[in-house]
Amino acid sequence: MATILNSDKQYHINVSTGDVGEYVILCGDPGRVPKIAEHFENAKQMSYNREYNVYIGYLDGVKVSAVSTGIGGPSSAIAVEELIKCNCHTFIRVGTSGGMKIDVGGGDLVIANAAIRSEGTSKEYLPYEYPAVSDFEVTSALKNAAQKLCSGKEYDKYHIGVVHSKDSFYGETNPEDMPVDYMLKNKWDAFVKAGCLTSEMECAAIFSVANSRKVRAGAVLSVLWNVERSKQGLADNINNSTEKAIKCAVMAIKELINNDKKISTL
Repeated sequence: MATILNSDKQYHINVSTGDVGEYVILCGDPGRVPKIAEHFENAKQMSYNREYNVYIGYLDGVKVSAVSTGIGGPSSAIAVEELIKCNCHTFIRVGTSGGMKIDVGGGDLVIANAAIRSEGTSKEYLPYEYPAVSDFEVTSALKNAAQKLCSGKEYDKYHIGVVHSKDSFYGETNPEDMPVDYMLKNKWDAFVKAGCLTSEMECAAIFSVANSRKVRAGAVLSVLWNVERSKQGLADNINNSTEKAIKCAVMAIKELINNDKKISTL
């Protein structure tokens, strides 16, 4: 293992330092990467290996990247680890999710300030009692962008709070089919009562790696639909677009670049 990991080119994402920007927008779906890169100047693909599709480009004259992580914590952690080795220091996840809090509807944006660690990857980074939290500067930049993008009307709002990260998609959507349905249902109900906004699969791992490696990370999630509203037979909006979340991440990266430039001149 030492031999393959000591190469200048990272083993899984297949890029080296200089092939990526220090600011990175992450997404699960490799097919979403070109859509993100459309917002960059002079975008080009640098690598596509396994689930990792890597593009570079520029925002306000600064090199940035868009990188897919695949689904779930393990592959996301690998991507962030290897990007950090390429000197990347700021990460924003753009993803999709299923609403949990009743007023979080399809089409809304959720900005995660922390993630419930109902997955396994983060346990290999942080003690169980330690929270998976986002970076305040990144979260603030995402909030500023969301305020400009969202009208505040139904299905076009933004929310900031705790999200749920899990390993099993179908454990969420069909818990009754699982031998541990009693555990899944009880925990889900507790998270809803506690005010959890939405459920997804990568934030806890990404935040835990970032916390451990002392880099910045945040996340903006596009809500597809609301799980609780479906359970209760309430009206909801089905949303399949991530464009608003992508724009939110791009705007936030621009703000962070500008803020970092100001600090560097002090």
